[in-house]
Parts: sequence; C-alpha cells; structure tokens
Amino acid sequence: MSETKPKKSGQGKLITTGVIAFFALMAILIFSNATFLTIDAGERGVLFQRFAGGLDKENIYGPGFHVLAPWNTMYLYDVREQQLEEEMDVLSSNGLNISVDVTVRVNPRFDKIGFLHETFGKDYLNSLVRPEVRSSVRKIIGRYTPEELYSTKREEVQQLTQKDLETVLDNNYVDLRATLIREIRLPEKVRNAIEAKIEAEQQALKYEYILDQERKEAERKIIEARAKAESNQILSASLSDKILKDKGIEATLELANSQNAKVIIVGSGPGGLPLILGNN
Repeated sequence: MSETKPKKSGQGKLITTGVIAFFALMAILIFSNATFLTIDAGERGVLFQRFAGGLDKENIYGPGFHVLAPWNTMYLYDVREQQLEEEMDVLSSNGLNISVDVTVRVNPRFDKIGFLHETFGKDYLNSLVRPEVRSSVRKIIGRYTPEELYSTKREEVQQLTQKDLETVLDNNYVDLRATLIREIRLPEKVRNAIEAKIEAEQQALKYEYILDQERKEAERKIIEARAKAESNQILSASLSDKILKDKGIEATLELANSQNAKVIIVGSGPGGLPLILGNN
C-alpha cells in the first residue's frame, strides 16, 4: 500500500499541470487575437464595448496599432471611394420600359461611421446605396419621354439624379462623389422610330435653310436692281444739254492730247460739238 501512493500522486500532478498548461495556452491565443489590432491605411474602426455602453459612435479609430480589451469588438470600415454599378429597368413618362445602366461612386464619411454602422451596418452599399440609386433613377427617368432620353435629356437626367442622391445619402453619412448614366437602352422598334423622326426633322431643317438662303438671295437681287434703277433715274434727271456739251468738250480735249492721234477739227457736229477726223 505504501508503494502505490507516490505513483498516484505523481500522475495526478502531471494531469493537473497538463490541464493548466492547455487552458493557459488557449487563454494566450484568445487574448493575443482579441486585444492586438492593426488598422490599415484607408480604413477606420468603430468600437463595440460589450460592458461599457455598447457602440462608441463618437470615437473613430484611425490607421495604426491598437490594443483592445478581449471582450470588445472593433468593426473596420473601408473609407476609400467605392464604385457601385446597377443595371435596372424603369418606366418612361408614357409607360415604356427602358433599360438603364448606372454607376455611382461613394465613400462613408470618416467621422460618422459609428452612426452609419448603427443604422445600416458594414454592408451599407447594399442596404442603403443600392436601393436609393434605384429609387432615384426611377423617379427622375419617369419624368421624360423615350425620345427625350434618347436625344437631348441624358445629361439632365444624370445631373438631377446626382442632386437627388446627394441629399439622401448625405443625410445617412455617405458622400456621393459621382453619378454616371452609362447607357440608356430603348426597345429596337422605338429606337428606330425615333431615329427616323430625327432624320426627317434634320432633313426638313436642311430644306428650310436652303429656301431661306434662296429667299435672301432673291431679296438681295431685287434690292440691287432697285438701287441701279434709282441711280439711273437720278443720273438721267441731272443731265442737261449744257452738261452734255461740257462732257463732250472734255472728251475731245483728251483725244486731241493723245500721242497716238492727230486731231483735225472741221466745223462742228450735232449739238455744237467739234468733229474729229483722221488719225496716224
């Protein structure tokens, strides 16, 4: 009996030591994973304090090394700009089904991720941004006809959607950087009809331009002819016999002084003007 007691005592100590070592190792592993945290560049953290008031919305943790109590949880948010692409079918003002491709670029507001986390969670792109994009695009496009969307109003739709989304997302702690309407697709028959109508309108504008130019040219010719007629009328009214004689004498003198002609004056011509006969 005295020989077996030391053997049992040694085995018990060994088992106890093993159990303690196991739990100590587990505690170290759990403690090390839970209390040491590195937040990377482009990220922010919001802390949930299990025994001290829950989510700390006011204090935002920036990039770097952080030590946490093992019972607390840090939620990390990527605060860099993120892109969401959405393809959807909407109705125009006259009830026609239209396909639209939209892209938005957003990022959470750095200092408000605690409030964003409390309301929408880390998947805010799907729980907040995506539904609001769909709602806004449907509302804005529903104001326009297919022809307007196809030809002249695409830029306006994009601007109105941007403005509408900015207000909603800003109220929910998200900054909207850009809204892009990548494509608006109409049914083929509708698109062909619109293109034919636009082509006809352009052709009509071309003909109207040609006719307008022709009218302007005709008006120009009429004005030019009237001006010439009035000029001749004024000139005829101003010419007297005396003026005609003076002009004839001036012309005769110029001919007489010409080096290529000899002037011989014999008598006088009709109206009292001299006659010029002969040349070299």
